[in-house]
Amino acid sequence: MSIDNGADLLDQVEAFHRRFNAFPTEAAYVAVALWDAHAHLLDCFDSTPRLAFLSPEPGSGKTRGLEICGTLVPHPMAAVNASAAALFRAVSMDSGRPTILFDEIDTVFGPKAGDNEELRGLINAGHRRIGVSYRCVAVGDQQTVQPFPVYAAVAVAGLGWLPDTILHRSVVIRMRRRAPNEHVESFRSRIHEPEGHALRDRLAAWADSVRDRVNGAFPTMPDGVNDRPADVWEPLLAVADAAGGAWPIRAREACVELVTAAAAGDKASLGIRLLTDLRDNVFCGAERMPSTQIVAALNALDEAPWADLNGNPLGSRQLSKYLAEYVTADNQPIKARNMRIGEGVAKGYYAADLTDAWARYCPPPPGKSATSATHPEKLPLSSENGVAEAGG
Repeated sequence: MSIDNGADLLDQVEAFHRRFNAFPTEAAYVAVALWDAHAHLLDCFDSTPRLAFLSPEPGSGKTRGLEICGTLVPHPMAAVNASAAALFRAVSMDSGRPTILFDEIDTVFGPKAGDNEELRGLINAGHRRIGVSYRCVAVGDQQTVQPFPVYAAVAVAGLGWLPDTILHRSVVIRMRRRAPNEHVESFRSRIHEPEGHALRDRLAAWADSVRDRVNGAFPTMPDGVNDRPADVWEPLLAVADAAGGAWPIRAREACVELVTAAAAGDKASLGIRLLTDLRDNVFCGAERMPSTQIVAALNALDEAPWADLNGNPLGSRQLSKYLAEYVTADNQPIKARNMRIGEGVAKGYYAADLTDAWARYCPPPPGKSATSATHPEKLPLSSENGVAEAGG
């Protein structure tokens, strides 16, 4: 088999996805094509990014995204409702490490997931090449502890979001339902799978031809992409650099776009979103505010997550839990304090306690304080501000 030009081959992989997948952005097509190719070079990297097709509603093309990837990656293993034991053994088989395609991942990580700690542990640990999971194995009458290698490429699809431990290791494609003017071909396995498999075989041959070049490569990251996002994108950028053509530039543009989008919409960043909303949409210069009014203002904000956190609105207890993760300027957890309101006393928060967290974690404030029609009236300050700390 002749070896393809890498850039031309990736162009064809991208075109194959475009026939059947309506991804939300151009960056998504670039990232998915690179992820397909990286699965053929897995042992060249220290880690493998998870590919996550996520959407708020069914019928958004997530499963089809997995299905097309399954025709292009080595040893695809569909894993809907797969047990942890089955996946442990599949990944450690001598016959070839599978690429795990896990549909309905919300059944593993969502609010109704139940007890799936072993499965969650496998997906977490398998992100890195050194990842192993220890299991008790019966040898005769004895139980021995045996390490199972769990390093494998994993793509997932599901509703909602993922825990931060997975989300921060993922390239996230936020799927949406197709608009009336968006058209894709109907995928027919008997007809189209062989086409995908032919591309898969060509990807495998090309990967073998560039393996020495990719192994141990440290691609240049775009400005501002570092730490965990850099770990996620390093294998994909290495593939793009090996392919050449327009792919190194396109890959870095996609990297910046998707990393920025993930940071803006990541539910794992709820704490930062909370701090920012408190500063720009709730306090707006007020010195203090009762918890009940803070909660009411947050839940009334348009296009904010607070009114629907796993089906329930934000409450004072959750507010307290989120804010306690951050500290005041004197390194004490942010807590609700007693404050006098008229002739009564209520629990609430002081802007002075939040100022340090606002400076450290929030993006720069807008030139003008944001306002909201639902913003509560600022309370008259009582002269009795010095009251004892109290947990909220």
